[in-house]
Amino acid sequence: MAYADQQMSGSKLTTIVIVALIHVFIGYALISGLAYEATKKVISKVTTVDIKEEPPKEEEPPPPPPEPQPDTPPPPIVAPPPPINIAPAPPPVQTVITAPPAPPAVITTAAPPAPPAPPAPPAPSKARGASTKSQGRWAAQIQRNYPSRAAREGREGRVGVRVTVTTEGRASGCQVTSSSGSPDLDEAACDGMERYARFEPALNAAGNPISSSYSTTIVYQLN
Repeated sequence: MAYADQQMSGSKLTTIVIVALIHVFIGYALISGLAYEATKKVISKVTTVDIKEEPPKEEEPPPPPPEPQPDTPPPPIVAPPPPINIAPAPPPVQTVITAPPAPPAVITTAAPPAPPAPPAPPAPSKARGASTKSQGRWAAQIQRNYPSRAAREGREGRVGVRVTVTTEGRASGCQVTSSSGSPDLDEAACDGMERYARFEPALNAAGNPISSSYSTTIVYQLN
């Protein structure tokens, strides 16, 4: 399309130049007094020039002018990122913890039990029965308390008695185990034992004083 326009413009320009030259020539001829006929012939030759113009081709609409670009700064130079080597993830490692083998069982033979220690010998027993204390003195005191009526009547006798010896060594709870046959002698014998008799109290195995009984015979005899 541009080529056709250029060719047509060149033809028009040539024609315009020729026409201008003719007008100049005619003016010059008129001025210079040239013959009319010569001028007429030239004009006829010139005017008979058949200028054939090529039929105009269908012109396509010119492309729209480019839009004005704004004055934008050039884009920054961005270096391409380094290539990333994505290695495939390694397969998961499964850790298996194996317990160490149990140590071999050690079979030990138990030593025979030691024989039991012999029992400790028992401590010597401190047990003892009640015994008289200063018997001659308190026996004489009982004789001095001879019943007066039995003495006047000359009665003598033997009285068997049993008393309880307390932890303090005194006699209590006197009982006649063998009568003399004279009630006053029997009564005097028990009364004398509870008033005058003294003892060493009995002891248990640990050596502690305990109550016990004691039996004896009181002899009433006149001199």
